[in-house]
Amino acid sequence: MKKVVTFGELMLRLAPEGYNRFVQSESFGATFGGGEANVAVSLANYGLDAAFVTKLPEHEIGQMAVNSLRKYGVDTSKIVRGGDRVGIYYLEKGASQRPSKVIYDRAYSSIWTAQPSDFDWNAIFEGVDWFHFTGITPALNSTVAHICLEACQAAKARGITVSCDLNYRKKLWTRDEARATMTELMPYVDVCISNEEDAHDVFGIDAENTDINAGKVNHEGYKSVARQLMDKFGFKKVAITLRSSISANDNDWAGMLYDGENYCFSKSYHMHIVDRVGGGDSFGGGLIYSQLMGYSTQDSIEFAVAASCLKHSIEGDYNMVSVSEVKSLAGGNASGRVQR
Repeated sequence: MKKVVTFGELMLRLAPEGYNRFVQSESFGATFGGGEANVAVSLANYGLDAAFVTKLPEHEIGQMAVNSLRKYGVDTSKIVRGGDRVGIYYLEKGASQRPSKVIYDRAYSSIWTAQPSDFDWNAIFEGVDWFHFTGITPALNSTVAHICLEACQAAKARGITVSCDLNYRKKLWTRDEARATMTELMPYVDVCISNEEDAHDVFGIDAENTDINAGKVNHEGYKSVARQLMDKFGFKKVAITLRSSISANDNDWAGMLYDGENYCFSKSYHMHIVDRVGGGDSFGGGLIYSQLMGYSTQDSIEFAVAASCLKHSIEGDYNMVSVSEVKSLAGGNASGRVQR
């Protein structure tokens, strides 16, 4: 069985019921999520040996966070316990022309206060095939960024495939800070996952003749973005998600995977969104799974995009779908008819 390790922050998600706004809500639903943890859940659901690495407090809320991963089969044995708090993010789901909003309360969380000595990467990476992180984790602070660097160096020394989703978050750091830190990390990355906004915000690379706010996608522009990323950092593969936002509820969704020779575009899905958060992470999980299973470039991007399309129909951060469900959608069964 293929083994994957992901590293990042697992947060408590507090969200008003349905489409209520923060200011009108008297109660919040509590779940858990975080970029790399979401990827680990996807991979565990697909039957892989997926471990998530982070630092969480030893109190009951920290244990709730751990349990939220355990029940989906994620290996939590490598999670370091300590510190005082679980990071929180508040989510207000958008509707129609009103966008969703996220408010962070994650400063001084356990992972935020972590030290390099907390993680023995040689032990963590024993027998591992793939390591995944996102740009959200090094954005927490310079110490966590250094921990990411040590993880990447240890993975590379062992010949482990490394993937990174750029995931720029302007509420965590500036573009200049992101560019400096991510440029140092990218030489260790084999598979880069990005979108049109992240490539621009982190590295100043733009898709030509594309206006994401107007819902206009130009395939040639994305070929250029993938080629520029690969030329700049020597990635083996570059995956780009293509989202056309019609409204907060309705998006068109597709993706492209470039392997250095072929630019493979997936079919496009028109999605009526139940929950958008975790959509990119479910794409990453689908991509990692399909690559580890030896899928062709075309089949790999079809699987990743179909997996992410299904996630947009599921409440919460985690993508709770099976390989057979993803393959069914990727194979053309998109009617949504009742399965009897």
